[in-house]
Amino acid sequence: GMGNTRILQKFLRSNPAVFNETTGYTRLAVAAIQMPPHPNEKHLYEEILVSLGAVLPYSSSAGTLRHRVRDLCRQMNVRMLVIDEIHCLLAGTYREQRIILNCIRFLANDLRIPIVCAGTDEAKTALLTDEQLADRFEAFELAPWKDDTDFHQLLASYAALLPLRHPSQLRDANVRKRLHAMSDGVTVRICRLLEDAAIAAINSNT
Repeated sequence: GMGNTRILQKFLRSNPAVFNETTGYTRLAVAAIQMPPHPNEKHLYEEILVSLGAVLPYSSSAGTLRHRVRDLCRQMNVRMLVIDEIHCLLAGTYREQRIILNCIRFLANDLRIPIVCAGTDEAKTALLTDEQLADRFEAFELAPWKDDTDFHQLLASYAALLPLRHPSQLRDANVRKRLHAMSDGVTVRICRLLEDAAIAAINSNT
């Protein structure tokens, strides 16, 4: 609930696919997928092919799908692969996890592109099970908000967007502390709490 998927979506909007009418090719700088809920090698490659806009071949082996992914990534000049919900990797068996991690390492080596993985705290655990991948990945944590200046600015920005006739007292120290305590500093909880409060204010005409 800290907004990592939203950050990725914003990054993808800033790097959309570009179609070249002269060559007839589509360039996709950033390919993005979600880790399948029950991951295995074929499902991983299928998700990548879908993100590239490819038609999935009928009843193909994992090897065929892997070669198709490599060829298309080179044709479309993919420069980065983003894998969201990487913690779903842990839903597989130990053998499936090892295979998926080997696939990720293989794609990074073969295509020579950076791979960005996002997920919950469990995502770090998933990647640390492979020593070589653990050395390659640097973890960045979206920590919960603290009751400080940044949190104050977040509330002020949100208050400016609320469709209320009268200003909200979000700058008040007691209100801010209560909001922080009720939400534990988690972004999605803060947003829902403010939305519920705004709806209550409108319904009660206060």
